[in-house]
Amino acid sequence: MSSELEKPVSTDNIKAPEDSWRLDYVTGNLFSCPEDEALAHCISEDCRMGAGIAVLFKKKFKGVDELKGQGKLTGECAVLKRDGRFVYYLITKKKASQKPTYVSLTQSLEDMKTHCVENGITRISMPRIGCGLDRLQWNKVSEILEQVFKHTNISITVYSLPEKAETTVMKENMRR
Repeated sequence: MSSELEKPVSTDNIKAPEDSWRLDYVTGNLFSCPEDEALAHCISEDCRMGAGIAVLFKKKFKGVDELKGQGKLTGECAVLKRDGRFVYYLITKKKASQKPTYVSLTQSLEDMKTHCVENGITRISMPRIGCGLDRLQWNKVSEILEQVFKHTNISITVYSLPEKAETTVMKENMRR
């Protein structure tokens, strides 16, 4: 029997295995996520960011000219580095007035994944991308996230705002 089997094994330097990706859900404000986590959301090639959560990203991180200067096209991902974190802008459509496709979303997520892997990013927080004003279906988007990230060690936390009580009451009282 080899003496190699009797030596103790140090576990100090063992890397997290690939395929340790996770998709977690949180109710709350996306911008309350840990400051060392990357952020991601969807925009158009024109970097207008005139509606929805994109307006908040534009106010908080600025850099519209920096984003435009990257010359990214639909299916790619523009990136800003702010306060030690990466902020990902998934380019999912040509113009703000258009709607993305599942294909353009997938391509931009693949581009983001490449940047994450190259830069050692293992945690990303995002809203339900593509499902607000862009009207994609979350069940399909979450499947795409799994397909893109399942062979990585990147964890994604999806933030949803709590429903306001009056919105819930209005929905319950709507005539069908």
